[in-house]
Amino acid sequence: MSGELDAGPFDSLTEEELRERFEATDYVADDRTVTTVDLALRLGRPLLVEGPPGSGKTELGKTLAEGFDTELIRLQCYEGLTAENALYEWNYTKQLLAVQADEGTVAGGAATNGDAGAVSAPDRESDSGSVFGEEYLLERPLLRALRSSEGRPPVLLIDEIDRADEEFEAFLLELLSDFQVSIPEYGTVSASTPPIVILTSNRTRGLSDALKRRCLYLHVEPPSFETEYEIVRRKVPALDAAVAAEVCSVVERLREESFLKRPGVAETLDWARAVAALRHDDADEPLAPDEIERTIGCLLKEAEDVGRVDAELLERLHDAASAAAERTE
Repeated sequence: MSGELDAGPFDSLTEEELRERFEATDYVADDRTVTTVDLALRLGRPLLVEGPPGSGKTELGKTLAEGFDTELIRLQCYEGLTAENALYEWNYTKQLLAVQADEGTVAGGAATNGDAGAVSAPDRESDSGSVFGEEYLLERPLLRALRSSEGRPPVLLIDEIDRADEEFEAFLLELLSDFQVSIPEYGTVSASTPPIVILTSNRTRGLSDALKRRCLYLHVEPPSFETEYEIVRRKVPALDAAVAAEVCSVVERLREESFLKRPGVAETLDWARAVAALRHDDADEPLAPDEIERTIGCLLKEAEDVGRVDAELLERLHDAASAAAERTE
């Protein structure tokens, strides 16, 4: 079935139309990002987005949901995540009460008739005598994305897949290749309209070749000064333009240091909002070394990194801020 699915809603999508949707949601995307996302949508393929924390990977999924005015279904991965947590659960209390009241039986499920994979969800709905029917099934994000009937395909954001165990990663392969999942007691559930699938990874561990084969790939690097400046101007309009340039220049300089955790775009935006919030009548005053030092917790999140911010580094950061005006002319 892999390769035969057609993402019909996006057959006629052009890169220019996609770029306009990014613009409408204030998401700054370079040409490579636009092309890769456009191909993923038109080919109906999942998109694996890797990069350092805070580089805008999760925001890409949110932006697509907003840009196409569709539902965002998010699965946050973590160590120990199981298929049942992500796909479905049975309402055990309701099942038990039904059996005790002789209103349902454990017979009649897909597993009991010897062919679990061939039984579809509509077949199960007709089996009203079984406690493994529709009314006892509790949807979790993956099943909800496959069974969505909103008209537009939802965005399924599988966030930080590298935090999940390899067993869960293997479980996802059927969904990523065929947009279907198999539930032993219930049958096979296939998506009538495949969701837009975005997987993100911080690269805390390597992902399997099998998973990568099923996805298109996008690696997100920290943005250039010009790109980050545009992001800050769009996301934090309350901040003076000249000060926004200084903020981006300071962050760029900080990323040159060998910190345990270099600041990402998310930290840049946090700091920009903090600077804007602390300023009132002096909104357009240049950044001062003591202002940088007092708000450094918005950018650096490791005690060892904060401890390395001494007077000498603060002076270099101030120099970078002072030179920012020339870069925006």
